[in-house]
Amino acid sequence: MNINYKSKKLAIVTVMVALDTILSSIFRIEGMAPMSSVMNIIAGVILGPVYAVVMAFITGIIRMFIFGIPPLALTGAIFGAFSAGFLYRYGGNIYWSMFGEFLGTGIVGSVISVPVMILFTGQHHELYWLVYTPRFIGATVIGSIIAYFILVNFMKIRLFRQIQNIFAR
Repeated sequence: MNINYKSKKLAIVTVMVALDTILSSIFRIEGMAPMSSVMNIIAGVILGPVYAVVMAFITGIIRMFIFGIPPLALTGAIFGAFSAGFLYRYGGNIYWSMFGEFLGTGIVGSVISVPVMILFTGQHHELYWLVYTPRFIGATVIGSIIAYFILVNFMKIRLFRQIQNIFAR
């Protein structure tokens, strides 16, 4: 891989981090971040699982330190980004990426958020999962629907397909 492709990958990941940071902070429902799910699915489709996780991790760290978001910014996003990219790569279509986001963020991320928030808050509630799982699932459903419509239109753009090919190398 030559320096040109590495630079292009870095630039695209940087743009995705910026978009995810801003959009998930602006278009937010209390306790839910559906735009983070949108960006995870788009990143999974464009970047693949590894770079999608990098994008989600960097975005989560930025959101935690700048906007004061709890560690939930990491627990949901990382698993959702990985599974969205992984299932897109091996399933071959947007629906698999949407399912990956649902599975990674909505189920795995919400379950892992329970012990993380117990450590973060110092409070132990057995029913934390009743708080996080519905919110995470709701955000992934809303985000998946939005991402679907965005990606269907993006797939018609030649530049978008070229960007996908950069990450397929």
